[in-house]
Amino acid sequence: MPITRELLIGGKDVPAASGRTAEDLNPYTGEVYATVAAAGPEDVRRAVDAADAAFEEWAALAPFARRAILLKAADLLEGRGGQVAELMAGEAGGTRPWAYFNVALAANMLREAAAAVTAPRGEVLTAQEQGALGLAVREPVGVVAAFAPWNAPVILGVRAVAAPLAAGNTVVVKASEDAPLACGLFVADVLREAGLPDGVLNVITNDRADAAEIAEALIADERVRAVNFTGSTNVGRIIGEHAARHLKPAVLELGGKNAVIVLADADVDYAVDAVTFSVFMNAGQICMSGDRILVHESLAEEFTRKFAAKAASLPSGDPSDPHTVVGPLVAASAARRVARLVEDAVAKGATVLTGGGEPDGAVHPATVLTDVPKDAELYHAEAFGPVCVVETFADDATAVAVANDTDNGLTCGIITENATHGLAVARRIRTGIVHINDQSVADEPQAPFGGFKASGYGRFGGRWGIEAFSNTRWVTIATQQAHYPF
Repeated sequence: MPITRELLIGGKDVPAASGRTAEDLNPYTGEVYATVAAAGPEDVRRAVDAADAAFEEWAALAPFARRAILLKAADLLEGRGGQVAELMAGEAGGTRPWAYFNVALAANMLREAAAAVTAPRGEVLTAQEQGALGLAVREPVGVVAAFAPWNAPVILGVRAVAAPLAAGNTVVVKASEDAPLACGLFVADVLREAGLPDGVLNVITNDRADAAEIAEALIADERVRAVNFTGSTNVGRIIGEHAARHLKPAVLELGGKNAVIVLADADVDYAVDAVTFSVFMNAGQICMSGDRILVHESLAEEFTRKFAAKAASLPSGDPSDPHTVVGPLVAASAARRVARLVEDAVAKGATVLTGGGEPDGAVHPATVLTDVPKDAELYHAEAFGPVCVVETFADDATAVAVANDTDNGLTCGIITENATHGLAVARRIRTGIVHINDQSVADEPQAPFGGFKASGYGRFGGRWGIEAFSNTRWVTIATQQAHYPF
């Protein structure tokens, strides 16, 4: 029997005002995994009503009490790996290792947010006036509109709410249509069980056809004071435009066209292992996945041979099988989109070293290409699937130029045994994140996470996440009476 869930508004599970529902499909079987309420604009207003009503009390709650809720939620989440594995397999085709990674990182995100609640914030300023004290203090902004994506649903569902809640805001989450349970309702359930007061976190689910209307209604509400979006660059542009129109700050973490650079001084076997993880973890459906593998010409033959062989050996298929490495994409249509990218590249001169061909439903084989020309769509488009392109380079300048030849700028990996060499190359890469002697996929809750150029702006993580969802105020205290000219 499919799971049935309603909206979460004001601490209560309620149906959409219209009574409509939407289906949440299992990408591997094509069957209905869950049925969720399909919200309309009136439900958005109800959710914002609840968040706005809860704001003053939540913002005023003692910091240690707020911290205790987040810490309890982290402990609860950490004990639910099995439940998350089932949810992620059923909704988004996530494999068990990916699900357990989501649990571990998301729990630590909650702990980092909890620590930030009681961390020192603000500054004492010098003042121009004699006897005056100046302060810069950080305060919550109010209601935050958060958009939680499907591909790392528990990580990104928690990231959508943890820092805003820690800063003292209330939140309305619009959950992804492809994983409304894991990225929205499950996260809210854990926080409710941990003691989060009613109305502080509200979750909207919707029919895919209504997504644009729901997003616009949420951002346009005058009580929403900040926007938090993780997703594709195309949708992120629209979200950013709405936020700008209403003069609301936004944190946008968008798509990537990420390179992993294998320098001449790299350990080839280590590079093969690192790149395999970067490209094929979660079937390449990570914003940080390695789309372009740039290999020094002196290592190219050995690296390419070993890498193609390893890619060809990766078990694929059923995400519930503990041995599966490359599970299904989020939908059969997503697998067909990836297949068309490969087909277009081959038609324009690319060579398939392994994989390619038609997908099996939502399962696309691990695929490695070379000689992809610039006029192929895959050269610039984010693959967001188990596909990468291997290119060679003769010198650092060429590697840097190719890595930067994209509108995106999220992350980069540089594989080298010489950290000084790696750092020299890293300084020239135009991304928000770079990892030396590691691949491109990494996230830590205390680190500033975000992109550059078309990969978005703003930062999640650590104190940067708290700053993103709080308002800096200048406060002065006059310790003696001032003198005025009239």
